[in-house]
Amino acid sequence: MANENSPVMIIVGGAGGIGSAVARKLTARGCRLVLAGRDAGRLARVAAETDAQAFPLDARDSAAVDAMMQSILASHGRIDGLVNCAGSILLKPAHSITDQEFADTLATNLTTAFNLLRAAARSMMKQGGGGSIVLCSSVAARRGLVNHEAIAAAKAGVEGMALAAAASYARFGVRVNCVAPGLTRTDLTRALTQNETIAKLSAALHPLGRIGEPEEVASAICWLLDAEQKWVTGQVIGVDGGLGQVQARS
Repeated sequence: MANENSPVMIIVGGAGGIGSAVARKLTARGCRLVLAGRDAGRLARVAAETDAQAFPLDARDSAAVDAMMQSILASHGRIDGLVNCAGSILLKPAHSITDQEFADTLATNLTTAFNLLRAAARSMMKQGGGGSIVLCSSVAARRGLVNHEAIAAAKAGVEGMALAAAASYARFGVRVNCVAPGLTRTDLTRALTQNETIAKLSAALHPLGRIGEPEEVASAICWLLDAEQKWVTGQVIGVDGGLGQVQARS
C-alpha cells in the first residue's frame, strides 16, 4: 500500500501494453504512480486499476511536459523515477517514407524522450539529486532490420541521448538507462502479432523462438527504476529474445 514515503514514479504511455504492465508491477511494490498519455479514456481505466493519478499529456509538447513535472512536484514533493513508454512503429523502406511520416516518427519517439528527460533531470536536480530515468529504445536501433529505417533512426537517437545524459547527470546521482525490446505483444503491434504469417516469421527471427510479452519488458524497466540499482547507469538492456546479439538457428 502506497503512503507519503513511497517512491513517486511517472509512467508516460501508461495506458499502453508495456506502460500498463509497469504500472501494475509498481503498484504491487507500493509506489505512488502518475500515469500520463494522450488517450484519456484508457489512461483513466488503468489509473483506476492501479490506484494512480491520471495526467492526460502529449509529451511532444515540451511546455505541457514541464507543467506536468511542476504539478507533480507540487502535489507529491518529489519524483523518484520516470519511464517513457510513448512510441510508434513505422515499417517502410526509406524510399517510401514521406517527410511527414519521418517527422512524426521522430516526434513521437525521440522528441518525447528528450522533453521528458530534460524535465525529469531538472526536477531531480532541484530536489537534491537522485532518481532513475528509463527510456524505451528498440532492438532495431542496434540491428539492421528490413523496413525499419525511420524507427531505427529515432530509437538510435534515444540510446545516444540516454548515454550522454547518464554521463551528464551522474554527479547528481540521477541514473539514465534504456530498455530495447524486440517485437512485443501489445496493442501497438497488433497488426503484426495477430497476423499468423508475420507472427511466425517474427518469432523465428528471435533466438528464443517467440514474441515477447509486455510483462517481460516491464520487469526490466522496474528493475532499473528500483533505487537498489544505484550502481547501474548508462546501460541499454536488450529484452529481445536474443535478437540483438545472438544469431537464431537456421
